[in-house]
This record gives sequence, structure tokens and C-alpha cells, in this order.
Amino acid sequence: MGHHKSKSPRYPKSHLMAASGIAAALSIFLLVIPTTEVEAKKTLVQLELQDMQLDNSKSALSEELDALISETVTISSPLEMTSTSESLNTAASPEIVQTGLALPLVSEEAAEAAASPAPEWSSVTVTTGDTLSILFQNAGLSANTLHSVISSSKEARAFTRLRAGQELEFKLDDNGELLGMRSKLNSLETIQIDRDGDDYAFSKDVIEPEISTRFANGTINSSLFVAAQNAGLSHNLTMQMANIFGYDVDFAREIRQGDSFEVLFEDKHVGDQRVGSGNILAARFTNRGRTFTAVRYTDSSGNSSYYRADGTSMRKAFIRTPVEFARISSRFNPNRRHPVLNKIRAHNGVDYAAATGTPIKATGDGRVVHAGRKGGYGNTVVIKHGQTYQTLYAHMSRYAKGIKSGSNVAQGQIIGYVGMTGLATGPHLHYEFRVSGRHVDPLSVKLPASDPIANNERTKFMALSDQMMASLDQQGGTQLAQLDE
Repeated sequence: MGHHKSKSPRYPKSHLMAASGIAAALSIFLLVIPTTEVEAKKTLVQLELQDMQLDNSKSALSEELDALISETVTISSPLEMTSTSESLNTAASPEIVQTGLALPLVSEEAAEAAASPAPEWSSVTVTTGDTLSILFQNAGLSANTLHSVISSSKEARAFTRLRAGQELEFKLDDNGELLGMRSKLNSLETIQIDRDGDDYAFSKDVIEPEISTRFANGTINSSLFVAAQNAGLSHNLTMQMANIFGYDVDFAREIRQGDSFEVLFEDKHVGDQRVGSGNILAARFTNRGRTFTAVRYTDSSGNSSYYRADGTSMRKAFIRTPVEFARISSRFNPNRRHPVLNKIRAHNGVDYAAATGTPIKATGDGRVVHAGRKGGYGNTVVIKHGQTYQTLYAHMSRYAKGIKSGSNVAQGQIIGYVGMTGLATGPHLHYEFRVSGRHVDPLSVKLPASDPIANNERTKFMALSDQMMASLDQQGGTQLAQLDE
């Protein structure tokens, strides 16, 4: 039997290449391993080469080694390995579990994001004469962008109503295109638009304030406004108080030194910051020794109105004065000499001197039966209130929007603005009041009252009214006690 030379086993070429690669890697590791006498600083870096299995294609190990060779890693301290034998065992293993390197891999997208910080908001302050168009130009934004923003929604047009001192913020992308815009309208409201694809989306952030009850009182020495301001009442609250008591008190001619008021009102705040006031909840006004009361009540249907403390209505069919706090320049006088014509001509109304443009209010609900020129009256509005009453407003500089013959108007609605059209020596409102076609003095006519509190609401109202009046007494007494201390 002849001896046969035993043949070396044949390995696929890919296996041989992988083996030679492993051998090369081992020799590199052995060259850089320090002897046991050498002290080395520890640098913990992990390179994980996992699941490298030999197959008929290029081995996973070969691919990983190729990748390792192609990357440049700078290490400032020598690698430490526990022992040569451990290194050999690790290298001989199909899996190289740990070589002491731990380098995080960062994607290109993440690297770009790190290099390019997120766009930030930049702020501009609106000055007199600024428009949104001007501010967009200053920010380098095109007219097309402005048009896209304004036409994106009806609400977005709020950005065109700018006021001096208002802060407007822009956020632009790397190309200088608009990503977003926002503005704080007041302490509670912020409006914003954000780019949404090729369009813009509008949003409004409204903070709900906390509401508490505050008390204020004062005595009039010079004017209602000064006394109210000294008492801590805002302009809006002062106007609210004048409107509430305007059915009984003529604030244009009946306010006297020594008149006084007490008010309970809603106070709005966010945290420690006061952000405004709400409704007057209850009030007392003493005018020339007569005290008038008011309590705000919301009925079961959700309608709010003011009533006297006894439940009778404060609201009458007419308010006393069609213009706020105007000065009476001429009273009702059937035998007055006309200042322009210089002859006796009955003055069938009351003249209220006020600056041109001062708003004029309808004194009662009704229908406009005339809106236009009327001889010496100039621009005039005549309102019919049911079958009995009629009011006339003359010398207007212009009419309010929507006021024309046939229009329905509500009490307190602005119908026009003070002027001096027709026969007038200066800007003023000439106001007439007619009962069954007869001229009467608007200042002295007895005004018809509206309905009192409904019977089915009376018990609930009286409980609230008693509580409010007691609160006014208590708060006023507390302040007097503090003044006496």
C-alpha cells in the first residue's frame, strides 16, 4: 500500500485573506503592548467589533479592520492592556470584545445641528410712523412674505394694527426667511404666526388671570377723575362707574365738591403682578346729599345688569347725556337770541361744548329716521324711540359707521362725532328731546324706567345685594378705623 502524501486542507481564498488580516492585526497589537515594567496612563476607549463570522463573502472581521484602518484617531496616552495573554486571547476570539477605546460616533446631521444653533428670536420696538411693511423691510423680508403672512388668516391681520412702543419679535432661518413672528398685546395676550410649509399658522396665547375683589372709595374735591385716580381706580373703572350712575346723575353739570363714592370691583392679577381690573360688583355714589346704589347681577340666562340695592332697575329708557363729561354751553331756552342770526330764536335743546371728534352716543334704543344735512343743524341724526319719544343730534363732524336712515341703534351706541357743521360758532353737540312731537328740556324731563329684577330672580338677588352692601359698610368702616389710628 503506497503512502499517500496527506494534503493540506483547502480554505476558500476569502478565509485565507481574513486569517492574514487577523495575523496583521495581532502583530500591530503586540508591537504597541508595553512591557509589565512600563507604567501607562489609563485611557478608556471602546472599539467593539461584534458578530464577525467567516463566510463565502468578504468576512465581517475584514470589513471592520478595513474601516478601522481608514479612520484616524488621535490618542494622547498609550493604551493599557491587562496582559499579553489576555490580549492574545481577545484577539484570537471570533469576537474582539474590548480594546480599551470608547469613541462616540456622530452622524453628519447631528454635526451640522451642533455647528448651526437653532434660530433665535430678535426683537424690535415699534415707533411712531412704523408699519408692518417698514418693519419687514428692515428685517430683510420681502413684500411676498408680508402678503403671505397677512393673507394667511383673518386673525393674522392683527399684526398690522401696531402701536408705538409695541414689541415685535422675528425668527428667521439661515437663509433670512421668516420662520415666525410674535407680539405681546398686553399682560395677558400674545399673538404669534409660525411657518407651516408654504403657509403661516396663527395662534393666540391667553393667560387666565386670578380674580380677587378690591375696595376703593373717595371724596370729590375738584373732579371725579382726580378723586377716582387718587382712590386707585383706573380710567376704565371711572368710566364704568359714570355709566352705571349716569341714569340718575348728570356728570356734566350735577357733580359737586363733597360728593363721594364707594366701589367693590374685580381685580385681575397673574402671580404678584396686577394686570388690570374687571367689572364693578357693587357701588354707592353720593351726589348733593342723595345716595344711589348699584349691584351687578347675572340672571339664570347669563345676562348681567345693574340694579339698585332694592332690586329696582338702574337702567332707564334714556341716559341723561349723549356725550361724556362735556361742558354745557347753552341750555334749553324758548326765548334765546341766536348767536349767529342775532335774533330771537327758540333754543329747543341743550348745547354740549366738546372737542371736534368727541363720540356722541344714542341716549336710547330706537330707529334712525334721519341721517344727513338739515339746514342750520348741519350734519344731523334723528332717532325715533317707539311712538312717543324722539331725539335729535346736530352739528356733527361726521357720522359713525353704519348710521343711516332706517338703522336700528342701541342705547349708548356711538352714532357720530362732535363738529361745527351748519350754523355753529364752535364745535359742540346740539341735543333735543321731543315727547309726542313737543320739545322738552332734556335736562329736566322725567325719564321712564326699565323693568325691575324679575320675580323669580328676586330672592337670589336680594341675598347678593345684602351681602354686597354689608361688604361696602365693612370695608369703609375698616378704612375709617385705620385713618383714626
